Order: sequence, then structure tokens, then C-alpha cells
Amino acid sequence: MISESLLFLLLLLVIGFIAKNSSLMIAIAALLFLKVAGMDAKGFTFLQSKGINWGVTIITIAVLAPIASGEIGFKDLSGAFKTPVAWIALISGMLVAMLAKGGVKLLADDPQITTALVLGTILSVSIFKGVAVGPLIGAGIAYAAMKIFRFF
Repeated sequence: MISESLLFLLLLLVIGFIAKNSSLMIAIAALLFLKVAGMDAKGFTFLQSKGINWGVTIITIAVLAPIASGEIGFKDLSGAFKTPVAWIALISGMLVAMLAKGGVKLLADDPQITTALVLGTILSVSIFKGVAVGPLIGAGIAYAAMKIFRFF
């Protein structure tokens, strides 16, 4: 018998295929494999508890790779403080990191919000030709918006 979760994953896989979102398709394929192989009970719990931290680590490695390869050096670092555009980029980077911190908290406290974030990402990619940066920053923005909403 096909479960609701399996149907939901298959629907998301189709949407990912239509939107040409390879990250989403790979993620769903991995989850489907775990489910079909009978490793879903422990596997999903493990991924849910560790997955975001692994993802952040991989993204951090990708961001630091130009430093490790020598493409970015101390000369570039000193140049980062010389123009207004560089200061805007520096502050934006700091704000995004703070938003992502709130996103990690939101996803840990309210994991079902992931569905809406993924759907929003898919819609943006497929309709507006956006770039799928993942639900983490979307969760951070949602977290900040919720804090502002609750304040008023």
C-alpha cells in the first residue's frame, strides 16, 4: 500500500523535475531510497537532527574554497573595506548569517514549516526563474517576519 508520505514525496519529486531543481530531486531520491530500503525510522530521525548542520558545513566549505585555492587572499580582504559596495556586501553577509541562525531555530522548533518553505522555493524557481538557495534562509526570513509580526 502506498502511504501518504510516499505520495507526498513523489509529488514533490514531480514538481522538482518540472522546476528542474536537481537539489530537490536528489534529496527526495535519497529519502525515497531510505524509505524503500526500510531504513526510514532511524534514518529520518538521524537526518532531521544532523542534516542542517551538515548542510551548513558543506556550504561553509564551498564559501571558503576560494581562500584555500588562493583565489582570495589578504589583498582581497583589505580591498573589501574600500568601497561602499563592499561595505554593503559585508553587512548583507552578516545579516544573512543572522537570518539563517533564526532559520535553524525555526526549523528545529517547527519542522512542518519546511513544506511551505520548499514549496515557496520551488514556485520561485519555476515561475520567477529564482535561484534555489534552500529553505534555511527562507526560514530565517520567516523567523524575522514572525518576530516582527508578534511584536505588533
